[in-house]
Amino acid sequence: MKSIKKICNTIALLIHYPVQPSKKVWVWLDVLRQRNRKGLSLREYYNMEFEKQSDSFRKSYLGFSEERHYLDILNPIKFYVLSYNKYLTHKVLENTGIRTTLLYCYYQPDGKYCNSKEIASDYRDVYRILKEKSVKECVVKHPEGSHGANVFVVKEIIYKENDAVLVRFDGEQMLLSNILNKTPLIFESLVHQTRQFSAFNASSVNTVRFMTTLHPNGSAKVIATWIKVGRDGKCVDNAGDGGNVSAAVDVETGRIYNVMRFDGWRNSHAIECHPDNGIQLNGVVIENWDRIKSELIKYQQAFPYCRAAGWDVAITEDGPVVLEVNDRWDTTGQYFIKEGWREEIRNCYYAWKKENRDDGQNDYRVRKNLNKRHLRRIESR
Repeated sequence: MKSIKKICNTIALLIHYPVQPSKKVWVWLDVLRQRNRKGLSLREYYNMEFEKQSDSFRKSYLGFSEERHYLDILNPIKFYVLSYNKYLTHKVLENTGIRTTLLYCYYQPDGKYCNSKEIASDYRDVYRILKEKSVKECVVKHPEGSHGANVFVVKEIIYKENDAVLVRFDGEQMLLSNILNKTPLIFESLVHQTRQFSAFNASSVNTVRFMTTLHPNGSAKVIATWIKVGRDGKCVDNAGDGGNVSAAVDVETGRIYNVMRFDGWRNSHAIECHPDNGIQLNGVVIENWDRIKSELIKYQQAFPYCRAAGWDVAITEDGPVVLEVNDRWDTTGQYFIKEGWREEIRNCYYAWKKENRDDGQNDYRVRKNLNKRHLRRIESR
């Protein structure tokens, strides 16, 4: 039934594809051509507005299926949990000299921990740890969440005799005991971004996504960057299905360009200024860019578990602070910067494949979307 429904949805999208009737046949043929060349699905073709893109973008774009193939070698599954679980990410980053947020407490209800200074199994442990550390504000998130899901900012903690009141960034109050259930949670320090980044939008921590690669000789490179800025009253900057401001950042200079209000796929609008506060974004240069970029190169060299990583970075007065490391990142950033990173990822992939340092070929996710003949055809292009 699912296969039939998928086929029907595909046919419906092709029939109602938002182009002039005279161009629909060309689109249908192009969809088949891009599937053959890059493994693109119709939905990916639609989201990326492939029929409108420049020849350079179409050539350099790295599609989801091809990306999965390369990442199986570059980011082996044996290290997957180091990026997926935020608690483990914290511990690794803390011990590799990578600047990240301060971990206050990891609430894991499965098990019992004996007076740990950071791991709690019940409400009493969380209360004790936060109070002993005199935590006044924090960020609470799911350790395995993504795209800004299940994240809220606590601006004040009021410790009562038997409970604690958490005052959210929007003024809503909740009891600590009411947010603790069977779901693990991370309590970490609140990031205070630079004055420049706060001016972009004060209610959210506005981040830069750095795409980096690590080669077998130990050299690292920043291959792409873009910025995500939240909207007024929102505490996260993530685009998700829409609702924020995104823009490319020039890797060499730190200049912001291609600013857009992203309101969902095929519904983005080019803008010059933030739509809520009117501050200029297009053409603005991120302060201390060379220093920030240099730090990220060092971070990638200190984190060899992901040889092609997507870093979500907050910019503070003390330098870049890593909020997340993504080993299975999406393709969306190419849409924002209007340029693909296929060549950079392929070069890194072939360098490691030549080294033959692990058998990522045994990853259960390998070739999930592509057959062997298709893979040979893609690799040869």
